[in-house]
Amino acid sequence: MDRREFIATTATLAATAALAADEKQPDKTPNGFKKSVKYYMVQPGKTLLEKFTLLKKLGFDGIELDSPNNFKLDDVLEAKKKTGLEIPGLVDSDHWKDTHQLGSPDAKARARGVESLKKALRDAKAYGATTVLLVPANVKKDVSYGDAYKRSQDEIRKVLPTCKDLGVRIAVENVWNNFLLSPLEMAKYLDEFESEWIGQHFDVGNVVLYGWPEQWIRTLGKRILKIDVKEYSRAKCDKEGRWKGFNVPLMKGDCDWPAVVKALKEVKYNGWGAAEIAGGDEKYLAGVAKDMNTIFAN
Repeated sequence: MDRREFIATTATLAATAALAADEKQPDKTPNGFKKSVKYYMVQPGKTLLEKFTLLKKLGFDGIELDSPNNFKLDDVLEAKKKTGLEIPGLVDSDHWKDTHQLGSPDAKARARGVESLKKALRDAKAYGATTVLLVPANVKKDVSYGDAYKRSQDEIRKVLPTCKDLGVRIAVENVWNNFLLSPLEMAKYLDEFESEWIGQHFDVGNVVLYGWPEQWIRTLGKRILKIDVKEYSRAKCDKEGRWKGFNVPLMKGDCDWPAVVKALKEVKYNGWGAAEIAGGDEKYLAGVAKDMNTIFAN
């Protein structure tokens, strides 16, 4: 290479480096955690590829989808491949329906719930996900606590062989379903399966009204497979009603995120955290990514 070629090459490399420096790169999720969002939160984009591309641009590591859904498998896999965005888990979106609840007194409803759960597990396998979020039962006037406990366990046991065959775990979520109301009971419920194929999808915000998330985390420990990142305000609950307590931005409520992350580190969890909050446009989602990085940096 002569002097002229050397100067030209050096100038080209310098220009390329300057251009790359001008393009703001998204911040990496701190401390080994990975951040994702629920599909419903991503308002921009008409196609899966457009939505996946946006999330990757904003620094998200993944997205959680529902099952059942209307997506074509090829479209899901194409969006994953072209963007590098992961699908860490799916949500069994039939689990709240009276017609599909595993704790229902109706045997046909329970059977439908089992089939929906199996389909979600198969979808998860096809998408490369490792868990399916499940609400196992809903205690109400016509469904006693004891019946919900036994029925849901009986039905889930029917599905565990499918989990093993597919290599996908069931992740039971703590929600406001009047069931499994303490971390000790949740741990007992999960342990009674005596199976590695079921664990906890721990929702941080869902605990705040009646407990402290860091205490749940220390009790559940290795049972935690995934977490949901959500906020809750006790003051807003007191003034406007308990469901309104969720209507606050991340870090503007009563979740003690430093304590939560400290507890997660103590139990050696540094996996996925999925935002489960209001959706919005690109600017809004960029703010969510920034807030999640701040949380996980504790």
